[in-house]
Amino acid sequence: MIRLSQLPARLDRQGIGVCILCGFMLGSAFVTTTAQEVEPINVDKAGTVQGDIPPVPLSDFLSDKIKADLAKALRATRPSMADGVEAVRKSSAERSKQLLGEWLEIHPASVEETLIGGVRTHVVIPDAGIAPENKHRVLINAHMGGFMLGGAYGGQLEAVPLAGYGRIKVIAVDYRMAPEHIFPAASEDMETVYRHVLETTAPEDVGIYGCSAGGTLTAQMVPWLLEKGLPLPGAIGIFCSGAMPTFWFGGDSGAISPFLNGRSPTAAGDSQRLPRDYFHEIETDNPLVTPGQFPELLAQFPPTLVVTGTRDIAMSNALITHTRLRSAGVHADLFVQEGLGHGHFFLFPGTPEAETAYDIIWNFFDRQLAH
Repeated sequence: MIRLSQLPARLDRQGIGVCILCGFMLGSAFVTTTAQEVEPINVDKAGTVQGDIPPVPLSDFLSDKIKADLAKALRATRPSMADGVEAVRKSSAERSKQLLGEWLEIHPASVEETLIGGVRTHVVIPDAGIAPENKHRVLINAHMGGFMLGGAYGGQLEAVPLAGYGRIKVIAVDYRMAPEHIFPAASEDMETVYRHVLETTAPEDVGIYGCSAGGTLTAQMVPWLLEKGLPLPGAIGIFCSGAMPTFWFGGDSGAISPFLNGRSPTAAGDSQRLPRDYFHEIETDNPLVTPGQFPELLAQFPPTLVVTGTRDIAMSNALITHTRLRSAGVHADLFVQEGLGHGHFFLFPGTPEAETAYDIIWNFFDRQLAH
């Protein structure tokens, strides 16, 4: 195990990211693209991807509701990293705030901004109240966003649906991000919040989950907590990501998903620098960064749910991570959503697909956390 003493010194806690949700809200890369970038690929009003490839219609197995929403989303253009990180953050914030409002209509909740050991969090309590069986349970969310975007509204967006569906308290951690901060800032912030939760909650009653960068960070928390001598949570959820060196890229899905989502390969190429911005000069053979490469480490993972979609750029990483967890003897479940891409299970409120995803996610945590 690589020791903490070998890692970069902690940076000052200034400039905590407050802008939201990864720019890859609706495509296959972490930054949405302009019309010029996606040529010669385009998407018609029905959501069929066309260009120098055979036409790719939306899956016949999708509901009419999500087909209409997805077709619109695939045609949307938003700022890219070429426009600067602040432009992408601003655009993502606007969109994620809108989606959060839609989720709050479905699952009304109170959202309280709270500092925990100097780390900004958003504590979500459903208006329907905490279910009696969940009085001593807590979920901790690590938001998506390429370790560069996704704080504040993005974390709430991932917390509100699960809090409402499970009637459970969820803490969304607004961890420090690049370019202001580098690894291990996010792991340190997650540890701070986890230690706070352990003051009143047994570890077997705690679940940690996240999508994309948040899924990567969730996987990284297992070796991080072991390194610190802390007990592991009762269960974790690695969503839209994996534990391998390619993070949310790589494999067949990394090569194919840009086309399935109406994006050119340059969109994925542009965004692949994002994890390197946060991990800076850290090598990817570090167990604190890519635990999927270390079978003895994987064998210590708690029950794990891996979630992905057939159009998710991270699907290959997710599949390999699940396979390696199972090979290591870990209780690991896999949920692959047909026809959907990166993070789509919470980016389309009110659809049958979103309800199905949260039913599976919540039932996993309900089964695995202590009763």
